[in-house]
Amino acid sequence: MASMEKIQLSESTDGRGISVAANSSPGTTIHTGSSTATTVHSVYLYASNFNTTAETVVVEWGGVTEAGDAYATVVQPNETVLLVPGWLIQGNASVALIVKAHSTTASKVNIVGYVHEITA
Repeated sequence: MASMEKIQLSESTDGRGISVAANSSPGTTIHTGSSTATTVHSVYLYASNFNTTAETVVVEWGGVTEAGDAYATVVQPNETVLLVPGWLIQGNASVALIVKAHSTTASKVNIVGYVHEITA
C-alpha cells in the first residue's frame, strides 16, 4: 500500500525560505529528490520577490543544467507567486533528481514550499 508524508524542502532549514543566490545556471539547489525508484516527490514551490524591480525566476527541473528542463516565471516586486504546483520528480537506484533555481538578481528572491513524499 502506498503512503504519503508531507516533508520540507531538502535545502530548507526548519521550513524557512531559501535565498536564490544564483543569477545564472546552474542555480541554487532548492530540493533533492529521493534516489529510491519507488519514492516520488510532488513538489510545491512559491517565490517571493523583495527587490524593487521585477525578477525572472528560472526553475531548473530534475537535472544539473537547464537544457530542456527550465521554466521561467516573472515575479513582480513585493509579490509571492506559485512556481511549481505539485510537479513530480522520481529518481532511480543511482540518481536523485535535483530542483534548482536562479533569478535575474542574486539574493533578491526567496523560495518556500513543501513536498508530498509518496512511497509505493
